[in-house]
Amino acid sequence: MKTEHEREELVKAINLLLNQASDSTLDEIYALLKRIDDEEDEEYLKAYDAAKEDIRINGTVL
Repeated sequence: MKTEHEREELVKAINLLLNQASDSTLDEIYALLKRIDDEEDEEYLKAYDAAKEDIRINGTVL
């Protein structure tokens, strides 16, 4: 996991490149980021469903 400073520097570098990119490149980048976000959401939901099923089968531990 990156530190806050590392993240800020990375975002600055990305913004610099984005501001230089053509419109078509920006469209491609947006589509890629959206696909990544959707995949992460799907993985989260699968893990959530698996955890719920485990609780249903095995109960909870207090």
